[in-house]
Amino acid sequence: MKIPFNKPIIFGNEKKYLEQVFINDQFSGNGFFTKKCNDLIEAKTGTKKCIMTSSCTDALEMTSLLSGIEPGDEVIMPSFTFVSTASAFELRRAKIVWCDIRPDTKNIDETKIEALITDRTKAIVAVHYAGVACEMDKIVELCKKYDLLLIEDSAQAIDCKYNDKYLGTFGDLATYSFHETKNIQCGEGGALLVNNPSLVERSEFIRDKGTNRIQFNQGKVDKYTWVELGSSYLMSELQAAFLYSQLENSTEINNSRLKSWNLYYKYLSEFMPEGSLPIIPENCIHNAHMFYIMVDNFDTRSRMIEYLSKKGVLAIFHYVPLHNAPYWKGKYEDIHLPVTEKVSSTLLRLPLFYGITEDEIMYIVQAIKEFTEG
Repeated sequence: MKIPFNKPIIFGNEKKYLEQVFINDQFSGNGFFTKKCNDLIEAKTGTKKCIMTSSCTDALEMTSLLSGIEPGDEVIMPSFTFVSTASAFELRRAKIVWCDIRPDTKNIDETKIEALITDRTKAIVAVHYAGVACEMDKIVELCKKYDLLLIEDSAQAIDCKYNDKYLGTFGDLATYSFHETKNIQCGEGGALLVNNPSLVERSEFIRDKGTNRIQFNQGKVDKYTWVELGSSYLMSELQAAFLYSQLENSTEINNSRLKSWNLYYKYLSEFMPEGSLPIIPENCIHNAHMFYIMVDNFDTRSRMIEYLSKKGVLAIFHYVPLHNAPYWKGKYEDIHLPVTEKVSSTLLRLPLFYGITEDEIMYIVQAIKEFTEG
């Protein structure tokens, strides 16, 4: 049996909607399907403004521009995240302040944030790992106390909730990813969610190369010009048409993944200790973006990956901590994040995608059992 780590989903009306784009004869961004995607996300989440982007990286870069980050401003974030979370602010020459993560959810440790805040701190970036919410009540409280911007990297967290409120709607700004590895995808794509009303107009300028073209299109000005530092962040209509089909069916897609996630948990919990399986706090609703297990050490994980590969199963590790990346060498003093480093060396992600069968999951679980009993 051969089981890949991921299979990008095609669900329903993608071809039909792409054909509609051809009929409409508009392929660039901000057309019919772009607006349909924006409207759907705004209606579902209640965000003030949704802006479709060509990637989540673009959306993160927009958050940095909207935050008014200047050289030397400090931004607190976890090191256990994808490079785009940090590079968006490094491009503005911010000082990245790394915070350790919790051993249970693998999210930023909210109890360690306050000690890192200085008079140069401008923003906190909360990354919802695996679609499981950070402890948002505490983080929101800190941002209010110190007058900081809150940015949610919700790349993995579409349709996820904390205390029955959608992730992506707690911060001043938030981002989604629609990369083909995500639950809902269009190959490459992302979205910026603007919850702070004072940032809505600027967000529309920044996404359109820094121009006030939207005001021109609305008849508010007789010509458009360069008013803001921005770039070309628009998602194309081709991407948006493909994506809209998946957004329409996100509940069914995520429910199917949750069934698979629960099967993994059921079968693995029969022989693996509870601490080695994902932990979902009671007030969190997740979308089954990933299923992972924790092993004893780096060597065990390497051997398990090799064993599963021989069985035809592609299982992978996840982030190498950003503070240990070659790019950061010599930039800051030595940083020790013990939980981050332990998790990074012992977390193993298992195949999970829409359409994975119970037989495939049982095959993977049996292979893991064979290895552990080996």
